[in-house]
Amino acid sequence: MMDAIDRQIVAMLRGNARLPLKTIAATVGLARSSVRERLSKLEAAGTIGGYHARIVDEGGIAAILQLRLARTPSPDIVAAVTGMAEVARCYSLSGEIDLLVEIEAPDAATLNAARDRIALIAGVEDTTTALILKRDKDR
Repeated sequence: MMDAIDRQIVAMLRGNARLPLKTIAATVGLARSSVRERLSKLEAAGTIGGYHARIVDEGGIAAILQLRLARTPSPDIVAAVTGMAEVARCYSLSGEIDLLVEIEAPDAATLNAARDRIALIAGVEDTTTALILKRDKDR
């Protein structure tokens, strides 16, 4: 279970995963060795699943697809969707929409081709597409 200091460390890393231990330690009021130990425990518990670079590609295009499936769960459909290079994120949802899929491509033609391949997967009943105009917040 995370305490207030763990939550503060996680919040700092969400903002910048490359923060030096020295900076984190000074902010939370602990020694670097204590912060290192806390990070190890958070990683072992699965709270921190990795440290990632967010690459900004100004020239691309992205869309959100809302998929309705014939039947859920559908691990074969999820595997087919997540196996596509253009798929950046895929979420299984409750409610009317079964899968929410974010796709990214260098141009509209490639994005449309990926969208069509997803729509044609057996068991995908309906696909609604929304182009992403701007990312107002992206962790």
